[in-house]
Amino acid sequence: MIHDSASILAAGFFESGAFKYLLEGGAFMWPLLALLIMAIAVIIERYRSLKLLETDASELKEQVVSLLSEDRIEESLELCDSAKGPVAAILSNGLRKYLVLRRLNYDQGQLEQQVVKSMENYGVHIVATLERHLPILATIASVAPMLGFLGTVQGMIVAFGDIEANIGQQNIVQAAASGIRVALLTTAFGLIVGIPAYMAFNYFTGLINDFVLQVESSAAELIEVVTLRLTLDKG
Repeated sequence: MIHDSASILAAGFFESGAFKYLLEGGAFMWPLLALLIMAIAVIIERYRSLKLLETDASELKEQVVSLLSEDRIEESLELCDSAKGPVAAILSNGLRKYLVLRRLNYDQGQLEQQVVKSMENYGVHIVATLERHLPILATIASVAPMLGFLGTVQGMIVAFGDIEANIGQQNIVQAAASGIRVALLTTAFGLIVGIPAYMAFNYFTGLINDFVLQVESSAAELIEVVTLRLTLDKG
């Protein structure tokens, strides 16, 4: 009795809902399913990693500028080291470079150049880390719809083969309808996978681009304060 009930439930599961369409779609549905699982994994992983970019660093930058204007470099460095987020890390890198070069008595031109270069290099490293796995998402966004279309073309070929084989035996529309319906399932599923992947890729790319602008702005503000501080020291 229990075995029969389990068999009925299993048969009902495989013959209903999304799984039914997955089975009806043919062989191309399985690689699409694999792409869907991969896309979900990348989206979750990147979302958790890029949440740090949503941290407002404006208050931190104001505090750093205020401390630097008072020549409290060590305190500003400690503040950045204790803060979270990539902007704080880049500011910390620039301040640490500035502190070391200042103690080595570098002239103003060299000091500014080295600090900017250090922050830019560190920023490139962080951006590369933030963009990790995004090429996978971009590939899925492109490949999934094409794979769906390929499955549809293959299904249409089979459908028209069935029509040709059944000419004169049954209505052509009836012969074609079932095969065409099944063939179109791969297109639908390919778009279901590709569209969210494309939207997620653009969203994450937008976050990273905003971060790059923040880094450039932070570097400019830091160098401006450093230049002012050096000028006051010389005076």
